[in-house]
Amino acid sequence: MTTKELLKRTKDFAHRCVKLSVALPKTKLGYHIQGQLIRCSTSVAANYRATVISQSKKSFIAKISIVVEEIDESAFWLEFIIDENLMKKDRVSDLLKEAEELTSIFIASRKTASKKTK
Repeated sequence: MTTKELLKRTKDFAHRCVKLSVALPKTKLGYHIQGQLIRCSTSVAANYRATVISQSKKSFIAKISIVVEEIDESAFWLEFIIDENLMKKDRVSDLLKEAEELTSIFIASRKTASKKTK
């Protein structure tokens, strides 16, 4: 997968999470998850974008580590939406699958970069 494709994929992920978030129930829990999911999913896209312009391998590894944390947190909140029955599973499952795939991609990328710096 190219950098350009991942930039688009992470941005699309953020947009999809925002749309899902604003459709959550208008309850205290719904608003809490809405804020959390919007923050971490948009952080995935913004921080991945920062990895592209990183000036060193060390900087890349630091930034991609943030991306890994944020995409994993996004997956957590998507799972939590399902666990709490806030939305039907089929409405969330594709987005959760995308979070899991992106997590794998970014972990692999970090491992590759870390091997090259040793």
